[in-house]
Formats: sequence, C-alpha cells, structure tokens
Amino acid sequence: MEQLGYFILRSRNFILFALLEVLCFYFIINTNNYWSASFFNTSNAYAAKMLAWSNSAREYTQLRQVNADLSMENRRLHAQLTHLQQGAPAAPAAYKADSVFANRFTYTVAKVINNTTQFANNYITIDKGTDDGIRPGMGVISPTGVVGKVKLCNRHFSVITSILHSQFMVSSKLVKANEIGTGKWDGINPTQLRLDAIPRYKPVSKGDSVVTSDQNSTFPPGILVGRVSMVGIQPNQGFHDITLDLSTNFGNLSFVYVVENRLQNEQEQLEKQVENEK
Repeated sequence: MEQLGYFILRSRNFILFALLEVLCFYFIINTNNYWSASFFNTSNAYAAKMLAWSNSAREYTQLRQVNADLSMENRRLHAQLTHLQQGAPAAPAAYKADSVFANRFTYTVAKVINNTTQFANNYITIDKGTDDGIRPGMGVISPTGVVGKVKLCNRHFSVITSILHSQFMVSSKLVKANEIGTGKWDGINPTQLRLDAIPRYKPVSKGDSVVTSDQNSTFPPGILVGRVSMVGIQPNQGFHDITLDLSTNFGNLSFVYVVENRLQNEQEQLEKQVENEK
C-alpha cells in the first residue's frame, strides 16, 4: 500500500494529464454532434470486430464437441439407411427380408488416435475396446467410405487393419455394371485401390462408383469404396485393369464407425459346417 502511494505521488502529473484528456474527450463527444457520431460509429465497429473474434475463438474451441455430435448423428443415419436398404433390397417383389436380417448391423462411434499410411501394411488405433462391445473381425467405415477391419482389442483400445494393407481385400461391386470384384491396395499410393476380377466385356467408365457388395459378412452392402479413375485391359487376361480413387481420405481420418453384424457368427458357422462336409 505504501508503494502504491509512492507510485501515485511520483506519477501525479501524468495521472492528472490523463484525467484531463479523458475529461476533454468527454466534453467534445457530448457537445459536438459530428464527433459524437464519429466516436460511436468507430467504437461500434471495433466492438463488432472484437465480438467476431470472440465468437470465432469460441467456435474453434467447440469444434471437438461439434465433430463428436456430427459423428453420433452420422451413426444414427447409417443405421437408418442400412435398415432401409436391407428391408427392401434389389430383389423380386415376392422377397421380403425379415426384421432381424434388416436390423443386423449396428454402429459404434470411435475416435482415431493413431493412423499410418506410409507402410506396406498400415494400421489404425481407435479409443474403443472390448468394454464398448468391440471385437476382432468387425468392419470399420468412415463417414465417406470403407476403412478396414478390427484386428486386435483390449478393454479400451482396438487396432484396425487398414484397407491400406497388402493382405486386406474387400468384396466390391461396380454399381453401373452390376459386377462384383475384389478391391485390394497395391502398396504404392494411399489414395488409390485396385479392383480385380471385372470381366473385360463389362462396360466400365471413369467416375463409376464402387461400393461394398452383398457377398460379405463384414460390411453393410452399399458402402462407398471409391470411384474409377483409370480403366485398362490386363495383358493376356480377360479382365479390366481398374484403379479407384479411394472415397476415404486416410490423411485426415478423425472419427470412424465400427460395424457389428449381429448375425455374422451364425452365418459363418453354417458356411464352415458346409465346407467341413465337402
């Protein structure tokens, strides 16, 4: 307190000058219409800028929550879309899927905490594990397309075999040609995928969509894999040489959806039984 008194005493001339300046500005603004209008217009402009900066900063700090909310909404929409597609698939009018089959896919939102794209065999780590109902073999998709398959889990984390893996293959369908092939990464470009086993007599054009087919138990059918970017003919083969631009951007992957097929074990056990009887 004593030091504050000394400071005021030493700076009394400056403090008096500042007070007189403020008083002068007050009288100028309140007695002159022009300066009054100029002051309020200028102050309002600066106040508006400060408010805009404040709102931008607040919105930036809330982006994490906004992304989480959008991921939950996408999960709900994915579930609804899958239900509609499975309830009324492209089949004869006499066919109708039962409610259990139509609702066999469920989704769990997870956050990506590690992701590689530079290796021949790439993996992704997410923040959900067995405590959240995740188990090996479940498919993983993003808001834009296929991501991979769960490989290992513990209570709180899971490791996913990325589609950018030399051993990963996904049953894929050319939408326009209605032909099923196999999507596989060639280990070179993390934005592209090869599509094999499409007969050369089938019409294929640049830009054609490729989605997951009905003939797999891991992914719901109709999930986008990519779009055709190059089409050629394999030498001495009866198949197209097709390159896809992946629909999922693995460079900025933030949230994914782990897909559970609740009838997968039942289907695979029956198919295994048939194989054992051969």
